[in-house]
Amino acid sequence: MIKDLFKNYIYPISAFSGGIIGVGFLSLPYIAMKVNIWLMLGYFLVLTALIVVINLIFCDISLKTPDFKRFPGFVGHYLGKKAQFFTMILMILGSFGVLLAYLLIGGEFLTSVFQPIFSGSDLIYVLIYFCIVSIIIYFDIKVIARVEFWVIILLFISIFLVSIDGFSQIKLSNIFSGNQIDLNNFFLPYGPLLFALWGIGLIPEIEEMLIGKKKELKKIVAVSTIAISIFYFLFILLILGITGSQTDQTALVGLKGFLGSNMVSVSLLVGVMATITAFITQGIVFKKVLMYDLGIKHWQAFVITCFTPMILFLLGLKSFVVLISLTGGVLLGINGILILLMYKKIGGKNIIIYPLSLVFLLGVIYEIIYFIK
Repeated sequence: MIKDLFKNYIYPISAFSGGIIGVGFLSLPYIAMKVNIWLMLGYFLVLTALIVVINLIFCDISLKTPDFKRFPGFVGHYLGKKAQFFTMILMILGSFGVLLAYLLIGGEFLTSVFQPIFSGSDLIYVLIYFCIVSIIIYFDIKVIARVEFWVIILLFISIFLVSIDGFSQIKLSNIFSGNQIDLNNFFLPYGPLLFALWGIGLIPEIEEMLIGKKKELKKIVAVSTIAISIFYFLFILLILGITGSQTDQTALVGLKGFLGSNMVSVSLLVGVMATITAFITQGIVFKKVLMYDLGIKHWQAFVITCFTPMILFLLGLKSFVVLISLTGGVLLGINGILILLMYKKIGGKNIIIYPLSLVFLLGVIYEIIYFIK
C-alpha cells in the first residue's frame, strides 16, 4: 500500500514539483516589493488558476497523443511541420534565456561569496563560473548533472535554516508597507511568475511514470502546481519580512545585511552549486538537440550552447527580472497559445480557448513593448 502511494503519487508529485522549481522563484520577493504585496497576491491567485487550467488542458492533449513525444513533437502532430519548426526556434531561444538566467544568478552568488575574501571585479567571477560549466559541457560530464536534485534539496534546507535564523527579524511592516500600487509596475509580476510556475514540458514525463494509473495525471499536476505556488508565496513573505525595501533581485544576496554572513554565504554557495548543475544539465541537453536534431557538429554545438549566453551577458543583458519577464511573458506565452490551438484540434471548448489565448497574446505584447521601452 505504502509502496503504491510512493509510486503513484509521491514520486510523480516530487518529480513534477522538483522539475518546475528553479531559479525563477528567487526574483519573486523583489517583484512583490516593487508592486505591493496585495497586488502580488492577486497575481498569484489568477496566474496559479491560469497555469492549473493550461496544465489540465495539456494533460488532456498528452493523454490523447501517442507516447514518447515532447512539446515540439506534440505541436508537429497537431499543427503541422511548420508549427513544429517554429516551436523548435522558440525552444532554442528559451534555452538561451534559461542558460543566461543561470549565468546571471550563479555569477552573482559566486561574487557575493568570494569577492569579500579575494576581491576582484564582478566580471572575473562570472568568467570563472562560465569556464567551469563550459569545460564540463564540452566533455559531456554527466556525473554532476545527476546530483542536481540533491543540490536543490540542500538549497531548500539552507533556505529553511535561514528562515529559522531570521525569524526573529521578520517585521510585518516590511511586508505590508506601501499600500499604494505603482501603475508603472502593474504588469511586472506576469512574466516572472509565469516563468516560475511553468511546467508543461514535464507533463509527458509524469504521464510515462504512471503506468496503468494515467487517470491520476490531472490530480498530480494540479496538486503539484498549487503546492508550488503556496511555497513561492511563503518564500516571498519570509524574504520581504526580513529585508523589506532592501530586497534585491536574487533574494538571498540581500540577506547579508540582516543575518549572519556565514549562514547566508553557505546558502549562496549551495545556490552556486544548484545553478552550475542546472546549467550543465540544460546545456548538455541543448547541445545534443543541436547535434542530433539539427545536425550541427559537436564543437559548433558547444560554442552555440555556452558562448551565446556569455555574449548576451557581455552585450549588457544583465537584468535577471527583465530576462525572466521576456522568457516567461513572450516565449511561454506563445507556447500557451500553441497549447490552446492543439486543444482546439481535440475538440476543446471555444469559451475556454479564446479568452485564454487573448490573455497570453496581451501578455506577449506587453512584455515586448516594456522591453523595447
